[in-house]
Amino acid sequence: MTHSFDKNYWDKTWSGERAPAMSAGDPNPHLINEVGGLEPGTAFDAGCGAGAEAIWLAKQGWAVTGADVADAALGYAKDRAAAAGVNDQLRWVQADLSTWEPDMQYDLVTTHYAHPAMPQLDFYDRIADWVAPGGTLLIVGHLHHEHSTPAHSTISEGAHRREHGHTHPPVEASATAAAMTKRLDPTVWTVITAEESHRSVIGPGGRPDIIDDVVLRAARRS
Repeated sequence: MTHSFDKNYWDKTWSGERAPAMSAGDPNPHLINEVGGLEPGTAFDAGCGAGAEAIWLAKQGWAVTGADVADAALGYAKDRAAAAGVNDQLRWVQADLSTWEPDMQYDLVTTHYAHPAMPQLDFYDRIADWVAPGGTLLIVGHLHHEHSTPAHSTISEGAHRREHGHTHPPVEASATAAAMTKRLDPTVWTVITAEESHRSVIGPGGRPDIIDDVVLRAARRS
């Protein structure tokens, strides 16, 4: 592997100059589209960052555990949760999700662009095991492009290669819908959504950008 998405990397990222802007983001639109109609239960947000998705879930009535490797990210998350008035529905865990294990399974396990210190697809396999029977897995990741270049240990999240207005992530931090779906045992999972999408956003300095997403939603059989 050529990237170093370890605790040191994320601590530096969340303590750097981009952190205030990163912590002010809205919840991912794919989460709202895919989960908005589900009955609330227990939820786990893997790599929760500043907590936008975890807080949105809590506002919908979910009992949420948000986990991230970076203490500074969780500091932002706790402040945002307090401001939103949903502290009672949230639990924050500082953990390296490449090795940490939960003590329960959840009705919903979700992750949004989390990059752990392990291969991306292996990470998705790992968190899928944390879904309870009858529960939902929702993964929103960076779409893999055949022309993506390998990442190096010095790459930063803001230095993803751009081409024609698109942000291309490091190859190790991306996936395709086909590759993700292939990892799910059809005797255990029903795939509901497996899509690759493109959405326009306004990036730093007001610059328009296009985010290429891969979205997988699957229900675990009871």
